Amino acid sequence: MNIEKVILRQIKMDLLHPFTTSVGTEYDKDVILVEVQSSNGHSGWAESVSINEPIYNEETIDTNWPMLRKFLLPELLKAPIAHPSEVSQRFQSIRGQFNAKAAVEQAVWDLYAKEQGRPLAEVLGGTKSSIDVGVSIGITENEDALLEKIAGYVEEGYKRIKVKIKPGWDVELLRAVRRRFPDLEMMADANCAYTLDDIPRLKQLDELNLTMIEQPLAHDDIIDHAALQKHLNTPICLDESLHSYDDVRKAIELGSCRIVNLKIGRVGGLQETLNIHKLCQDHHIPMWCGGMLETGIGRAHNIAVTALPQFLYPGDTAPSSHYWERDIIQPEVRMNRGEIPVPDKPGIGFEPDTGYIEQLTSRKETFRPKDRAVLQQD
Repeated sequence: MNIEKVILRQIKMDLLHPFTTSVGTEYDKDVILVEVQSSNGHSGWAESVSINEPIYNEETIDTNWPMLRKFLLPELLKAPIAHPSEVSQRFQSIRGQFNAKAAVEQAVWDLYAKEQGRPLAEVLGGTKSSIDVGVSIGITENEDALLEKIAGYVEEGYKRIKVKIKPGWDVELLRAVRRRFPDLEMMADANCAYTLDDIPRLKQLDELNLTMIEQPLAHDDIIDHAALQKHLNTPICLDESLHSYDDVRKAIELGSCRIVNLKIGRVGGLQETLNIHKLCQDHHIPMWCGGMLETGIGRAHNIAVTALPQFLYPGDTAPSSHYWERDIIQPEVRMNRGEIPVPDKPGIGFEPDTGYIEQLTSRKETFRPKDRAVLQQD
């Protein structure tokens, strides 16, 4: 691939509904879009899933922009690339910065798939023609509001419901959900809200036939989760704790989780995703794809990843209309009775709506390789 230029754009989009978890509420989403253009006219697209505050991980939109322009793009553009797997190798000397790294690397994967004339899902090794869809429900104002939301989503056909929980908004609430929906595939997501002192409370969740409880303990822990899993029949799924192949390997060896939530940004890109996928296959650990309130561009990458065979549970890949009045891709992501087709067009399979993106853009910079040695900024 002969990369001719990279364009960074920052946009802001209003969420249709506020989204509340144990760590805060989001009303809108600032997004950094990365467009990688080759000399033959193809463009690869991706986005950073960072948010405005360091409450999910340490990265934010404001830390990603200088990291991209000062460190990651110079590494990307210093020499030609034959295959997207080389991108993560070039970034190895830069510590952390997983979301920023992933945004660049995913754009290169999209570009590569388009130049190959193949869908990204196929290039990655995906085997599915459609994926099952779940939905994540934030903390609501009261129990009745939650039950009505779930009823609406069940009617729409979602195949799994994830309920956000925190101390005081957990056992009795989930009991009420189970009474009304006895056969519902349901999981609980704690977003790190508990400690080992809460073992008696968390053990009560075993009576509710949950598919899993996601990240109950600290964001950087795998030791205490192993201790907690010994007390629970309900499988623990890790999210925030897993940033790499080695993190997942250690969690499996320790017994810290029985299910893995994979977020492409959190692990630094698609190559690491593929490495983790192979590890989970080898150890018979089910996977599913989490969401970060992505635009359609990030959602398209999630669809491609979920087509991989070890993604055995419905992911948080709801259609565009669940989040946005208008998405930034054409066509928008649509769901039919709990399933989304895996695109069969080259790359991510959706076209960025560049006119609308330009209307939303608040910041933009273009970078080009100059003599393959110096990064030239427009």
